[in-house]
Amino acid sequence: MRYELFYWPSIQGRGEFVRLALEQAGAEYIDVARESEAAGMGVAALMRWLEDETIERPPYAPPFLKAGDRIIGQTANILMFLGARHDLAPTDEAGRLWAHQLQLTLADLVTHAHDTHHPIAGALYYEEQKPEARRRAAAFRKDRLPKFLGYFESILRRNPHGNDHMVGETLSYVDLSMFQVMAGLRYAFPRAMAQLKRGHPLLDALSGRVAALPRISAYLASKRRLPFNQKGIFRHYRELDARPARKAAHKSK
Repeated sequence: MRYELFYWPSIQGRGEFVRLALEQAGAEYIDVARESEAAGMGVAALMRWLEDETIERPPYAPPFLKAGDRIIGQTANILMFLGARHDLAPTDEAGRLWAHQLQLTLADLVTHAHDTHHPIAGALYYEEQKPEARRRAAAFRKDRLPKFLGYFESILRRNPHGNDHMVGETLSYVDLSMFQVMAGLRYAFPRAMAQLKRGHPLLDALSGRVAALPRISAYLASKRRLPFNQKGIFRHYRELDARPARKAAHKSK
């Protein structure tokens, strides 16, 4: 089956979690909005699906995936679907639910990261909410970020099958998503992540293993992998990152 992925063409965003799963699965897919409008694709095609009132079960917003006659929306929902079809999720019900639970928790972290630069409204420019963004980012760095990273680090540590994977003993879409979140956080908050680095060695190791997977490595080096930028979920604003660690003062004798 050839999948059709519908997401905005210039950002990684939430669509990147789906792209990583499709790439690791070796699935054939079209990133519709990044294709030519002259060929019936592009953003115009994405909008046609969103505005089509004849669809019985329409998606609310991108990303959504067309798989045959099915239209599947919501990132975690799409990944649960792909995980079962492409050996990227446990086969037992308890394992599938656990993977889905972790993915939903990752979605919460992604929302917190996004809201550091858009704490008031997504319709407003960052420049229109800078004071609020500074306060939100400071609270995120102090409380939410270490709490989430500590939680996910503990999931790896407590995995009865070893520390290599978030779920069970084989690669899952949760591992791929964890890699993407860590990459995004390092881009957006390099100083804060450096200061917290000692607290999540297992997450760092997992990120390295995922990046080294042959299909993922090839994808990351290709033009299909969009770079992080100032329009996506993970944005780097120097004023929202942690301050540089102060060097200890040395008193002269």
